[in-house]
Amino acid sequence: MSSELGDFLKARRRELSPPTAGLPADGRRRVPGLRREEVAVLASISPGHYTRLEQGRRRASEPVLDALARALRLSADERAYLFELSGKDAGRPLGRPGRQVRPQLRRLLDDLTHTPALVLGRCTDILAWNPPAAALFTDFALLSRDDRNFVRLVFRDPAVRALYTDWPYMARACVAQLRMEAARDPHDPRLSALVAELSAQDPDFRAWWKDHRVAVRGAGTKDLRHPVIGELTLDWSALTDTADPDQQLIALTAAPGTPSHDGLRALRDLGAVTSGRTGPGVPGGGGEIAGASAQ
Repeated sequence: MSSELGDFLKARRRELSPPTAGLPADGRRRVPGLRREEVAVLASISPGHYTRLEQGRRRASEPVLDALARALRLSADERAYLFELSGKDAGRPLGRPGRQVRPQLRRLLDDLTHTPALVLGRCTDILAWNPPAAALFTDFALLSRDDRNFVRLVFRDPAVRALYTDWPYMARACVAQLRMEAARDPHDPRLSALVAELSAQDPDFRAWWKDHRVAVRGAGTKDLRHPVIGELTLDWSALTDTADPDQQLIALTAAPGTPSHDGLRALRDLGAVTSGRTGPGVPGGGGEIAGASAQ
């Protein structure tokens, strides 16, 4: 991960202007951002020490990482990513669990009859879903096992892509979340294959991946344009299974009394209908990778 750490540090210092960092602007810069020596001064380490960190020839201690996070004005997510890259998050296991939803999450998902919900695993694999989620996004049961991946659908499925009124913003957030996963287990061959595939096929993904933006999947709002229901503004929350932190239940809700809340009721009715067609607005039964028939 030394190369990833160096690339991340370079990307962040090149985006930080001297005045923003509290340094005088000298007006004689041939490249944007801060110089290595300036980052070293701000972090109270020697220029040689910082240069070796960027070049992957030295490991950083936690105090140095903290100092760099402050010097580079990193966000909370970016600071967490910096520590992940440096192997300082010892509390998270780096095993590669199977692609099967935990039974407890499956039961919880089945109880959410009015709420679109998915269970995501590593690499944003879609491990399970309920009928409202299939009605909202696509009939996951008709997709192959490998195609049931949220980031892949966002970038490669035109119908799913068309759901988002601000697709670039949402897609870039997906890339930032995926890069955070890459820091946790950089040797996961499936994640590496997914990144290679999307980098080769989509110029936006390729550019945003190189941008080294990072984010934790936690909560937010999605503005959607559903082909049957119409405009929807949905709040989403990611609930992490503490027994297996690699599995998250993503639930989408709307405030009572709003048009979007009424839209979710219509979506529930749509999800109760069985259909063999694919695409947003086409219902499909809830399922999971272990039990779906389409492989």
